[in-house]
Amino acid sequence: MTRIRAPANLPELVKNTFNKAKSNGDVNFYPTQATVLHVNSIPFQLRFSPALASKPKPPKPAPSNAPGTKQPPPFNPFADPSPALLVARLDPPSHVLVLNKFAVVPEHFILATASFEPQAHLLSAADLAAARACVDAYHDASSADGGGGSLFVFFNSGPHSGASQPHRHLQLLPVDRMRDGLPPGSGWRVLADALLPDDGDGDNDGAQGGDDDSLLLLPFRCFAERLDGAGGGGSSGEALRAAYLRLYRRACEEVLGTTAEEEEEGEARISYNLAMTRDVMALCPRRAEGGPVVAGDGGEEVGRLALNGTVLAGTALVKSQAEWDALRADPGQLVRVLARI
Repeated sequence: MTRIRAPANLPELVKNTFNKAKSNGDVNFYPTQATVLHVNSIPFQLRFSPALASKPKPPKPAPSNAPGTKQPPPFNPFADPSPALLVARLDPPSHVLVLNKFAVVPEHFILATASFEPQAHLLSAADLAAARACVDAYHDASSADGGGGSLFVFFNSGPHSGASQPHRHLQLLPVDRMRDGLPPGSGWRVLADALLPDDGDGDNDGAQGGDDDSLLLLPFRCFAERLDGAGGGGSSGEALRAAYLRLYRRACEEVLGTTAEEEEEGEARISYNLAMTRDVMALCPRRAEGGPVVAGDGGEEVGRLALNGTVLAGTALVKSQAEWDALRADPGQLVRVLARI
């Protein structure tokens, strides 16, 4: 396949587009408070954004009683991206980069297919190559400027994954901006980068070896593979897709008891989240979107914690004061919710 290229000045382009869109009111940015909880020794971000509770929802189509009347399709923000949100069109033009209109992390942007492809279908080699091109371009530009900027890429697929938009898209977060507001010395790092398997077989069996060789036990199942550096044969779209399919098949075996060896196209058989950084690809099969948050001696439910692909970054988000207070008072609740997903 033709090599996909991302803009060489990607960090600057994303930053400038975001700042302009924010100042013009084209992006809704939701500030957060942040703390770090520990999930079996793993630093896990918890963020609180009360303004998200009032996030505008797309209007429902007007009812029609006329026989044979078809309802218009739901609004698709990626079909014809607003110029104010457009970051770039990749070369070749199979994908576009657009800002997330409702951002909790500054400079959150999205890699979408230029023409409609289903979110629930398996990712293509071009999708993964485009994501990798963005990761490499962002890293290279940041390094040239004397920084160490990097991207966290995630993908939500299926009803239990946190997916909400049917047009295929992967989401990209600048890791430095994910650290905004964290307390000094928090110890937080992108979780996916702690999933590098020590034995080389690509299966962490729920245990991850971090840089200090301590055993980090996750309460949910996931699988990870190490990725080659930029320019290596393992960074091609075909190699990335081969790694993705290996992880997907392991996840299918975990959830369904079958490996889906022949499955390479079409709709995915399970819900899952995928994450990719410069060094690792990780996949988490999903059984539930989240779980209840309770408070008080009576265990009254005060909300539900929903998790998407940012769970593989080691982050979670709540929208109510009651949830925020309950999880900080009893971090074990986060562990229990993670065990449900």
